[in-house]
Amino acid sequence: MNAKKISWLALFVSLSVVGGMIKVPAPISSVALDSFPALVAAVLLGPVAGALVGAFGHLVSALIGGLPMGPLHLLIAIEMAAIVWLFGQLYVAVRKWTAIVTFILLNGFVLPAPFILLMGMPFYIGAVPGITMAAIFNTMIAAILIPRIVPAFEKRFGHLNA
Repeated sequence: MNAKKISWLALFVSLSVVGGMIKVPAPISSVALDSFPALVAAVLLGPVAGALVGAFGHLVSALIGGLPMGPLHLLIAIEMAAIVWLFGQLYVAVRKWTAIVTFILLNGFVLPAPFILLMGMPFYIGAVPGITMAAIFNTMIAAILIPRIVPAFEKRFGHLNA
């Protein structure tokens, strides 16, 4: 990564931190608008950069929320990195709606699944509505911003998605 891309990566992590302060009402206080900057970064800067933004964005958002699930947030950060990377791969491959639907389903229903074993089915049932709602909000914000930002960004700063 060059210095320009690292600077943009830091900017998107910062946007994710700000989004992390905008909480979606849910039983888990770390559900926030922290992943849409990662989704935009995955398209603009590449899937790996988006994955980094997703992981760090979640960790900082959870930290601001008081780390309600303690070290389990590391697992969530890894999961977020994986699905943001997949979103970037699918979106760039011109399967935009597949990327959007896949992100919502994975984030809302699959990512909380390991917590069935760790915390039980009641936790999963309580967490899924808020997480899914946040996934929908984050993805729709990204879906609105990406087609507007990417052309302007590439015209002004060049193509950074590598």
